[in-house]
Amino acid sequence: MTAYGFAHLRSRRNHSDILEYLERIQATLDPFAGRFVVHGPPAEVLEGSWPGSMVLIEFPSLADARAWYDSPAYQAILRLRTDHIEGDVLLIEGVGPDYDPAERARVLRAEAG
Repeated sequence: MTAYGFAHLRSRRNHSDILEYLERIQATLDPFAGRFVVHGPPAEVLEGSWPGSMVLIEFPSLADARAWYDSPAYQAILRLRTDHIEGDVLLIEGVGPDYDPAERARVLRAEAG
């Protein structure tokens, strides 16, 4: 099942390390078939607030996403970003083409008793 690496980056500093990170990240993604889906464009906020920017990277599976994040190649550049940008990063599995939110509601209702 498709999985995603999601980052909510709240602070941004233009620093040479960030530029190096951007120059090197794709080479770390390629062995795991990772590809950028969203990479920090301004968002149109319709509800609430959204300080910062969003990054969404797609992988063939959660195992591929985890293997990328844990890979020596990515770990070698990770500090280039984390030393200069505050944010949250998570890995999450997507839903399949047959996903039904009403079925999800049914399960949640049953769990609530």
